[in-house]
Amino acid sequence: MGLNMGTNRYVRIKTIELPGNPLLKFDIGWVDDQSRAYYLADRSNARVTVIDADRLEYSHGLAEGSFAGAAETGATSGPNGVAVLADRQEVWAGDGDSTLKVIEIGSRQLAATIATGGQKRVDELAYDPENGVVLAANDQEPVPFATITAVESREIVARVEFPRATNGLHQPVWDPSTRLFYVPVTEVDGNKATGEIAAVDASGRVVAEYPVSECQPAGLTTGPEGELCIACSKAAIVAGFAPRSLIMDLKTGEVIARVDEVGGTDEVWYNPSLGHYYFAAAAMVGGPVLGVVDAKARRWIENIPTAPDAHSVAA
Repeated sequence: MGLNMGTNRYVRIKTIELPGNPLLKFDIGWVDDQSRAYYLADRSNARVTVIDADRLEYSHGLAEGSFAGAAETGATSGPNGVAVLADRQEVWAGDGDSTLKVIEIGSRQLAATIATGGQKRVDELAYDPENGVVLAANDQEPVPFATITAVESREIVARVEFPRATNGLHQPVWDPSTRLFYVPVTEVDGNKATGEIAAVDASGRVVAEYPVSECQPAGLTTGPEGELCIACSKAAIVAGFAPRSLIMDLKTGEVIARVDEVGGTDEVWYNPSLGHYYFAAAAMVGGPVLGVVDAKARRWIENIPTAPDAHSVAA
């Protein structure tokens, strides 16, 4: 999507064709300003697909054939979560066999495989550059857990279990102002109306748990003024709750705003140059959309129709 500055509305400006198998199964996307590239977890081709963000065209694949690919269910497919560690020139991605894959951007080759100790996928992940650690969520295990891995040694330094999580974990984020990871616990104790955001430090200690209601949180991103944007998921729509997205004050854990015009979202992204949140609302009532919200005003701008399962977004 591109922004038409004359009308202040987003319009589709290009469709990018990819080599290999048709893109039927994919997961998380990530844009990196330094390398001017968009990285996509391309399960259909068992690779991380790289798009040139300036030319808006396919560039190359990373570690093609090193991932599980599109398995029978998402629980064992891969790649899943993707994060670019720009200071190390590495891409880290979760795979369907409970491993983290480390790929060198320069050589485009697999540099390391890190076993996290589960049986199913490593899903989404977040990077703390100050402490040099990555938090990755294993959301499909009987007791969901997250691992914290030191990027220099590539050794797991902590495992954080979430025994009360009854619908997995989703997109974590690291916040530089609080120096904490935030992990969405989609459902707590089997109560569909209750989820929470867990704050986790670099040692793996859960320092706070902030409840959210009728949301089943999935995606997280940090925004302006020490705020956390929470994407309420498809599971909330299935449970019968109205579409919504939430904004939380990270200092207090209080939900300070609610946006009712967009919900049923998997991934969410913040673009600081425009001050907008973007919601990949694949399960929005009425059909899948890309939702756009003014982050400072905490106000919905528009929803742009997308396509079935369009659950990934990056800007």
